[in-house]
Amino acid sequence: MENNVKIARIQVDLTQQQLAEKIGVTRQTISLIEKGKYNPSLKLCLEICYAVNKSLDELFWIDQEESKT
Repeated sequence: MENNVKIARIQVDLTQQQLAEKIGVTRQTISLIEKGKYNPSLKLCLEICYAVNKSLDELFWIDQEESKT
């Protein structure tokens, strides 16, 4: 799953560890989400959005064509 979590995290000057602590997950979970190897729950997606001041669309939106690849 493609996402913009890493870009948004860097824009607000957070490390993976700092973001993880802020939302209550491990650094490894953040790493997997950024790599697209872990599909977070809606609740976790929202927590990430709140932490980096972005919307769900900005971080996680994928076009229908992209989701088929």
